[in-house]
Amino acid sequence: MKRLLSFVALSVAVMAGVSSAVEAQKPTVGERVDDAAITASLKTKLVADRAKNLVAVNVDTEHGVVHLQGSVPTERDRMEAERLARATKGVVDVKNDLKVEAAAASPKTK
Repeated sequence: MKRLLSFVALSVAVMAGVSSAVEAQKPTVGERVDDAAITASLKTKLVADRAKNLVAVNVDTEHGVVHLQGSVPTERDRMEAERLARATKGVVDVKNDLKVEAAAASPKTK
């Protein structure tokens, strides 16, 4: 009987620890709002100057970390998108996975 009680107590303690660890990883409402504000602010910056061809950049934000995806015409555009992301209030870090389109598609090479 003692063994069974010990096992039950241990199981409850482990489940409580796992449950609190899972809860700690869930973003709070405030964090989700902050991430949405960062994303919206950055997207506004990216589309402000259509000549830079940054309209099609996909922006995701989680815990203040911005993830840039998609393709841009030039390396300069890729770096500009990252610079704008880093300059956005609330950004902790930037993961830049933007791809530069093939040089053959560029009008300068024709």
